[in-house]
Amino acid sequence: MSYRMVGYLLGVILSIEAALLLVPMLTALLYGESLMPFVFTILILLAVSVPALFLKPKESRFYARDGMVCVAGAWILLSAFGALPFVFSGAIPSYVDALFETVSGFTTTGATILSEIESLPRGILFWRSFTHWIGGMGVLVFMLALLPSVGGQAIHLLRAETTGPQKGKLVPKMKQSAMILYAIYFALSVLMTVLLLCTGMPLYDSVVTTFATAGTGGFSVLNDSIAGYNNPAAEWIIGCFMILFGVNFNLYFFILLRRFKEVLKNQELRVYLLICGVATLAVAWNVRNLFTSAGSCLRTAFFQVASIISTTGFSTVNYDLWPDLSKTIILFLMVVGSCAGSTAGGLKISRVILMIKNLGRELKHLIRPNSVNVVRMDGEAVPTETQRRVSNYVCMYVTLITVSVLLISFEGFGFETHFTSVLTCINNVGPGLGAVGPAENFGDFSVFSKILLSLNMLVGRLEILPMLIFFTPWVWKKA
Repeated sequence: MSYRMVGYLLGVILSIEAALLLVPMLTALLYGESLMPFVFTILILLAVSVPALFLKPKESRFYARDGMVCVAGAWILLSAFGALPFVFSGAIPSYVDALFETVSGFTTTGATILSEIESLPRGILFWRSFTHWIGGMGVLVFMLALLPSVGGQAIHLLRAETTGPQKGKLVPKMKQSAMILYAIYFALSVLMTVLLLCTGMPLYDSVVTTFATAGTGGFSVLNDSIAGYNNPAAEWIIGCFMILFGVNFNLYFFILLRRFKEVLKNQELRVYLLICGVATLAVAWNVRNLFTSAGSCLRTAFFQVASIISTTGFSTVNYDLWPDLSKTIILFLMVVGSCAGSTAGGLKISRVILMIKNLGRELKHLIRPNSVNVVRMDGEAVPTETQRRVSNYVCMYVTLITVSVLLISFEGFGFETHFTSVLTCINNVGPGLGAVGPAENFGDFSVFSKILLSLNMLVGRLEILPMLIFFTPWVWKKA
């Protein structure tokens, strides 16, 4: 373990967070609100991060273990310090509640303990939504784009933070890959903001809604979420962009290079769009009697499907009141999630495809024991190591959900609430069913459950291994 390098990188991350806090502080200044919650937080961050910057060793080499520890530590510290503006402002007096809200923001989950949102200061609400945008692509990817301080070993950071079973570089240099990812992310965000402005949505609302959509987080500045705007055009735009941000960002890079064949043959993308289409039509048919027009029915069904499969968590209706078929489809979408390499959560469609193909291969092997069956994705053989990692991930995923549901069941809210609260936090979706449905919140949970669910959100965002390694004692021993 390279303690000096890990300490140095954590110092860089915290100094970046201090710089990012200047943006909501400026927003507070524009609206004539108190700047002190942000000033105090920035000073604390600088007091902690500046000494750590002197830890940079001459030898910058570090290994996969260091990368995992650094990423997990960074997300924990970002959330711990990022909660301070909520506490200092009095918007969320309880630190545990503020931590839950901040973890939910950075992990792009969108679960909230707040029942009243609109009365909070604009600067605080801006920071709340801004955490989605920061966490969506990953703050360490942002760091790599600015500071290629760890040389060729930076791939360990990228692999620990980005989502999906396969992670790699777009171009040979890590710094260029990170810059490309953020350029695409920023361009899509700007385009969405402009389109929302064209629908008549105010600038502030357009920006914070874009933050929540781009990060597939779901924090809104209205108590009624997107339904509060009563703006069908905005709903279509938000719905479409939720789908777009659920796509593997590598494919956007291929589009820029005019490598359209690689995009079209991408099996994960085709399955993703197919699931979106079929789920939308199925839900629309199932809830058709609840709407007065086919147009509003289709728009609402599409919005909710896009919101859940992209793990954004926006809502325009209380789908907890829908028929069982629609709620079952929503639960399925919560688990599946979107594409690997996107800002969304969930198992990822590529993993689901690989699991189904592995099952098919095993069935063929049972029928013809001497046959050789190769699992392929996009026409290429999937390495055995990747298949093994997918199987291990699913086992850990199911185990964590089971243990968490057992621990949280002491709350006494009922199985539907307990199960979906854990499921929605691990998959970084936001709302669940029952007492944590789209019209409810997590405010009534105990301190223990809020901490447990916060850990679930972090585990889900970092896809288990970094957090598991971080809390493994022998990992911290020097090699």
